[in-house]
Amino acid sequence: MSDARRPAQGAYTPAFVAAIVDSAMDAIITVDREQRIVLFNRAAEAMFGCTRELALGDRLDRFIPARFRDAHRSHIERFGTTGETRRRMGENLVLWALRADGAEFPIEASISHTGEPDERLFTVIVRDMTQRKAHEDALRQQQQELRELSARVIEAREEEKTLIARELHDELGQLLTALKMDLDWMRERIAPGEIAQRAAQMNAVLDRTVGSVRRIAADLRPLMLDDLGLADAAAWLVEDFETRSGIHCKLERWEDDALDNIARDIATTVYRALQESLTNIARHSGAKSAWVLLRIEDDALRLEVEDDGRGMPRAAQPGSRSLGLKGMRERVHYHGGTLEVGQAPRGGTRVKVRVPLRTDATEGGA
Repeated sequence: MSDARRPAQGAYTPAFVAAIVDSAMDAIITVDREQRIVLFNRAAEAMFGCTRELALGDRLDRFIPARFRDAHRSHIERFGTTGETRRRMGENLVLWALRADGAEFPIEASISHTGEPDERLFTVIVRDMTQRKAHEDALRQQQQELRELSARVIEAREEEKTLIARELHDELGQLLTALKMDLDWMRERIAPGEIAQRAAQMNAVLDRTVGSVRRIAADLRPLMLDDLGLADAAAWLVEDFETRSGIHCKLERWEDDALDNIARDIATTVYRALQESLTNIARHSGAKSAWVLLRIEDDALRLEVEDDGRGMPRAAQPGSRSLGLKGMRERVHYHGGTLEVGQAPRGGTRVKVRVPLRTDATEGGA
């Protein structure tokens, strides 16, 4: 607008201001101290399905669902006494409005006020959130479905690992044991010499093979987790980690039978979190010592794994492409738990897992 056509400062007419308000994309509603409507722009007419003539002079309550009216009225009254002149309404909440035909719809709103206390006017700017909420609900539903699918995939993998571990332990283990017995029988009947020496070498290879089969089966699925419970399985895992890595590891756990009554899927989730944490310590930390805490607190299973190493590498931080950490987090979140990874007081990394408890008896009766 050129200087010749621009109105002088303070010369904007009410009609000019009204035209600006009417051109707004969002609904603009102004009410007086009694919450009667004194301004209702064109966007508000379209949003609420009500003409300006019918809205002006009526109470704002007609556009608010009945169950929210008392709270909304109190909110505006308090707002007028706080000293604030503008505020977003319903921060972190979904607000609902009412169309003239009785249909409810979600909104986003902000409120401001002007004028002296006796003649104060409150202006609400409203945005229809129907489409955005529908998109958010659809996205939330998709995320839930993906989480459930991920859980099913993890569960199927655990079942497959259990089957393979059983086959290795029972079938292949028995065959190797029978072969070792036959080899021992032959060695007792072979005279000293080249053949006896070769038989001794075969026996040594067979011993290593039996050990490898047991280790692979345990890595796939520790049978003691199903047979003896989480406490003994965790103790075995810590001992095996200490033997393999040379890192001193101390386990603090409950000594009663409470850990043996944990639902199978929850026990598996916590065991895998412990297994992944210890694997990361062995691979990345350069630690000399590690500490594991496993206990029940406030109806939840709590696991903490800490080391005194160099800290978690960038590749394993949340938001990275580290599948191990993402898998741990997904397992824990599926059961309504939390997983936190941060710096330990000793300078290394600390992993904290908390999973709400569900006993096997409760699971079976659900």
